[in-house]
Amino acid sequence: MSVELPMSDATPFSFDPTEFAGKRALVTGGTKGMGEAIVRRLAAGGATVATTARSPASEGQAAELFVQADISTREGVDKVIREVLDHLGGVDILVNNVGGSSAPSGGVLALGDEDWQHTIDTNLFAAVRLDRGLLPGMLKQRSGVIIHISSIQRRLPLFEATLAYAAAKAALTTYSKGLSKEVGPIGVRVNSVAPGFIETTAAHRLIARLAESRFRSAGPAGPKRSRNSSPSSFPPGQPRFTGVNT
Repeated sequence: MSVELPMSDATPFSFDPTEFAGKRALVTGGTKGMGEAIVRRLAAGGATVATTARSPASEGQAAELFVQADISTREGVDKVIREVLDHLGGVDILVNNVGGSSAPSGGVLALGDEDWQHTIDTNLFAAVRLDRGLLPGMLKQRSGVIIHISSIQRRLPLFEATLAYAAAKAALTTYSKGLSKEVGPIGVRVNSVAPGFIETTAAHRLIARLAESRFRSAGPAGPKRSRNSSPSSFPPGQPRFTGVNT
């Protein structure tokens, strides 16, 4: 049996409400944007879904278990692993969706050690630590799925804005490939997904931040117009704006 679930008023899709029946899933960063859409899709398919976020969950969330934690830290990851194991006994599906960049624009010299470290903690170590904590259960049952949300910036970095983010996503992609070779023969599938620009509230905030920074650095005369000054000026396949898993 399939039913229609509207992602928005304009784009419904068909799904099997038993597709993920009996499956336990954890989606990090699942209260907004792409993460929220993943949570809703898994829940609509019958999965028992847990999710995380730094801020409190809003009403109407589809996840059955919510853990408020900052998983860019070791303590935050430990809290999530503990709550998931206590309530669900483990997971069958792990979607490492958390990612992004709050580093300043201005090129490589604008980035300090703290910018690099925080970006790597968020975009690489969060996934590595969660995998390490939840993978043993998958290996024991000889089945499971781990998904790493990477970015097209792993190969097309925007050096003037999010170089640390791009480097962290490149590292995540390489790690994901190596992990897949190790655990795939045991029954655990590992995939990385590299989306392009996805219009979310976080993406809008990033665009506004970059635009403000550009105008501030340009002075009273305003910014000079360049080939990258409008979305339509980007060639096909090139990233427009990024920093939120794009």
